[in-house]
Amino acid sequence: MTRLDEQTQEGQYRRLLEVRDRYGVAKLGLMANQSWHDDPRRLVFMLARYKFVSKMLSGLENVLEVGCGDAFASRIVMQEVGRLSITDFDPIFVADAEDRQAEGWQFADRFVHDLLAAPISGDYDAIYALDVLEHIRREDESLFLKNLLAGLGPHGTLIIGMPTLESQAYASPLSREGHVNCKSSPDLSAVMRNYFHNVFMFSMNDEVVHTGYHKMAHYIFSLCCGKR
Repeated sequence: MTRLDEQTQEGQYRRLLEVRDRYGVAKLGLMANQSWHDDPRRLVFMLARYKFVSKMLSGLENVLEVGCGDAFASRIVMQEVGRLSITDFDPIFVADAEDRQAEGWQFADRFVHDLLAAPISGDYDAIYALDVLEHIRREDESLFLKNLLAGLGPHGTLIIGMPTLESQAYASPLSREGHVNCKSSPDLSAVMRNYFHNVFMFSMNDEVVHTGYHKMAHYIFSLCCGKR
């Protein structure tokens, strides 16, 4: 309950105090916290990527995020879908996401899973993986994708998002350290066409998603449907 001795200058801001006193002040996740400390602009770009995913998957009932990291932005997708589950191969991130769950924003499921060790089980309407595939070595790419697609329903949608190969000349040393498999837009499209009949490519610069010249894009999305 809001403390009686606290007042705001405008009445509508009482809601701020009500949320604080009922739910507390939300904490950033491990990844979001590092971005907020080192380069706050990265949070804007990350949130925009999740907004794009949320709009593409809006109305779907059962969705899985692969490589969720701290799942700080996953709530944006949760707004648009019926049930959102999250998974990552690193237990520290899944534990962090679980610790920060808030009333009314619970994930349908949270679990640790290594896609290079075993396929995903389930029948999801959609799966998305942002900033994941570039961390998978090229020789492991086929196994990763096959194990991921094992959990996607026959009419399901997959979204892959990743930094472009062209962007790596401008990436920070910390970012480049784990990026072993960045791709150009045509290359990612060609890979995904091995698994889907329909592949739609989008480019992104900062927080703007577009269909412009792919070689000038910093980030790309592959939206896939019609599983082979």
